[in-house]
Amino acid sequence: MLISKMAAEGGGKEMNEIKTQFTTREGIYKLLTHSEYSRPNRVPFNSQGSNPVKVSFVNVNDQSGNGDRICFNVGRELYFYIYKGVRKAADLSKPIDKRIYKGTQPTCHDFNHLTATAESVSLLVGFSAGQVQLIDPIKKETSKLFNEERLIDKSRVTCVKWVPGSESLFLVSHASGNMYLYNVEHTCGTTAPHYQLLKQGENYSVHTCKSKSTRNPLLKWTVGEGALNEFAFSPDGKFLACVSQDGFLRVFNFDAVELHGTMKSYFGGLLCVCWSPDGKYIVAGGEDDLVTVWSFLDCRVIARGHGHKSWVSVVAFDHYTTSVEESDPMEFSGSDEDFQDQMIHFGRDRANSTQSRLSKRNSTDSRPVSVTYRFGSVGQDTQLCLWDLTEDILFPHLPLSRTRTHTNVMNATSPPAGATIITNTSSNTTNGNNSGANTPGINSLSTTLPRSNSLPHSAGTTTTANNTNKAGSGGGIGSGIMDSAIATGVSKFATLSLHDRKERHHEKDHKRNHSMGHISSKSSDKLNLLTKTKTDPAKTLGTLLCPRMEDVPLLEPLICKKIAHERLTVLIFLEDCLVTACQEGFICTWARPGKVVSSF
Repeated sequence: MLISKMAAEGGGKEMNEIKTQFTTREGIYKLLTHSEYSRPNRVPFNSQGSNPVKVSFVNVNDQSGNGDRICFNVGRELYFYIYKGVRKAADLSKPIDKRIYKGTQPTCHDFNHLTATAESVSLLVGFSAGQVQLIDPIKKETSKLFNEERLIDKSRVTCVKWVPGSESLFLVSHASGNMYLYNVEHTCGTTAPHYQLLKQGENYSVHTCKSKSTRNPLLKWTVGEGALNEFAFSPDGKFLACVSQDGFLRVFNFDAVELHGTMKSYFGGLLCVCWSPDGKYIVAGGEDDLVTVWSFLDCRVIARGHGHKSWVSVVAFDHYTTSVEESDPMEFSGSDEDFQDQMIHFGRDRANSTQSRLSKRNSTDSRPVSVTYRFGSVGQDTQLCLWDLTEDILFPHLPLSRTRTHTNVMNATSPPAGATIITNTSSNTTNGNNSGANTPGINSLSTTLPRSNSLPHSAGTTTTANNTNKAGSGGGIGSGIMDSAIATGVSKFATLSLHDRKERHHEKDHKRNHSMGHISSKSSDKLNLLTKTKTDPAKTLGTLLCPRMEDVPLLEPLICKKIAHERLTVLIFLEDCLVTACQEGFICTWARPGKVVSSF
């Protein structure tokens, strides 16, 4: 009895112990304690009521070869340092720039990688009171303040990002659920802006600013209900993924201002989102404690990951450990040295050989190609999880994969007997015939799918669909109604692969041990159906928007380690390390296998 009690206590202590290293198939990742960045006094920050600590990186192409710079916010303070990573210990006594704000707090920030030089960088900073500041921490200048009088939006800035490929355009989201497109060259005006409707669809609308002269904001997006928590551009910059407090992931064609597809969380709001390096998959996390993998091509959930015990705050793909195996003896799943030349360097080169090699998986080339995507997540449970998205999830066996067809339902009147229906919401259904061509950064796939796997098409399907797309709001609403009608007739998403069935025993564990497992009960499912059917029958548990837990594969994390005392707010994968941060204000560097410098 005593032995078992001691074992239980020891096990509990080990579970709560903060890890300083962990092992994956590549080797051992080690925490570099001397590379920890924080406030200069290294005192843990009292995080009660403060905004999450965020980290941004930029490389200024310094001649010395040490061009990496780091920016992070802690409470009212904003710091800008030379980032020495795995090479040298952090020197916190000499920040390049430090700012302390009164009456408001920094909430997020983003560097413009296009314009960064050793003499000047453009850094956008969003604030809790709604303003956005453009600063140059190298020159120590503040060039502009947007939404200064809070006439555009009074709510907290949740995310700010430069538009990819642009030196002047940036996008800002707010807790109000609105997003605004700005141009740094334009002013905001002295009065509240007037708007004119540009486009409208299911649960979103886009307005232009109505004024005699061009002024900010150029566009106003209203997306979903509640706060718009985060957004992310696709690797080629053409698509925009947004996650909101209403639990929806919405993916837009950014330039065309059209909805491509949607997904609903299993429970609660979605808090974070990221794209795979090739733009084929999106991962979202949030208040259901899960990570959800969504296929851009098929517009459907292909897997969920259960490892966290609380809300997931950040998800990110590891560009450097995503591996490609071909028939010839080339393998990139070993040490970092084996594949470092093949991987994408953060913020410097978006399209390199890895991206092109990944895209080969859907080409007509008959050579066997194996792909493994690595992504990570951190949460309020202070845990870091790493996940592998592998072939058996991405590409089920051929006889079963035939049911996973991306179909166009614009002109479908009724499905053929026994057909599996896969639909998308809003105006995305009009893109069924050309979604492959619009895939960010990859080649066409769905355009070659056989007609026999699709719903009935009338002679004018393609023309009608494309014309409806151009019609704007009418197409979005009409297709949404069509989707709702069809989705209500589908009782279950019937595309289970053999692997999915194997995962069912994991689902039983999930229901028993999960921190919000009670929502999986049959009574709760019925309650969800009853309460949500009144507003929109398509947006219920058990439909394509939100498959049931047993209807999609359940991923288990490669590693799941407690690495901090306070909730985690940052996860960034760099070439020779990964970076995490917690709400106490400590930014930690974890050296990849074989990357620890001996001087430490």
